Amino acid sequence: MTELYTLHRADDEIGPLIVLENKEIRMLSFGDNDEQSKLLKATPHIPQHTYLQAMLLVLLFIKPKRVIILGLGGGGLIHALRQFDTGIKVTAVELRASVIEIAKRFFQLPIGKKLSLVHQDAAHFLEEKDHKKADVIFADIYGADGVDESQLSDSFISNASMMLKSDGYLVLNCWKEHSQNRELLSLLQAHFAEVRACLTGGGKLGGDCGEGDARYFCERIENQCTTVIAKTRLSIGAQPNAFRYLAIAHPAFLV
Repeated sequence: MTELYTLHRADDEIGPLIVLENKEIRMLSFGDNDEQSKLLKATPHIPQHTYLQAMLLVLLFIKPKRVIILGLGGGGLIHALRQFDTGIKVTAVELRASVIEIAKRFFQLPIGKKLSLVHQDAAHFLEEKDHKKADVIFADIYGADGVDESQLSDSFISNASMMLKSDGYLVLNCWKEHSQNRELLSLLQAHFAEVRACLTGGGKLGGDCGEGDARYFCERIENQCTTVIAKTRLSIGAQPNAFRYLAIAHPAFLV
């Protein structure tokens, strides 16, 4: 890849914010050896990270009219969703005001009537419940050191479930250290009728925990990144391996 150079650098109370680019791509970093967001400048709607591709697999199950994104970054999810359906109403919640300004200035954020940007802590946003219920909530709250543990807490998952419509989905971007976390699986199963896990990284293997089989979630995803899709209501005729087959049938979402 062509060498990246620094286009912009700033610091806030949390830490550094660095925008890097070359002729083809632009990248947001929160520190050394960190890659928060990356887009192709010519086609920003094409997700460059496999975890974003995995999160978007929820679109195989639902065509949402309203979504909430917790954690803005460079707006990769917003670009992809806008390409999928320009009519989706998107609310993006971001803790750092500097990230919002950088996304607008450097990452071609598609500003318009269908996009609302909220400068607030995501956990507080969910606690307040001052928003219309959504079809999908994407939780992708990361810092330079990894996933924000608050998005894996009982209160966060419970509040998220209450902000979803009766047939809505919560999509969590987890990290490999959570692959053995049976407590997290139990929390999700306590609030959602179906819990499905999709691996990203070397294996690209999809699994399903909808029948309460924790093995897929806790054993088969060792050393992989994990996207979890949880549904509020059980699908009629849901099959244990449905998600895996759907993922294979739509290779365009996977690299």
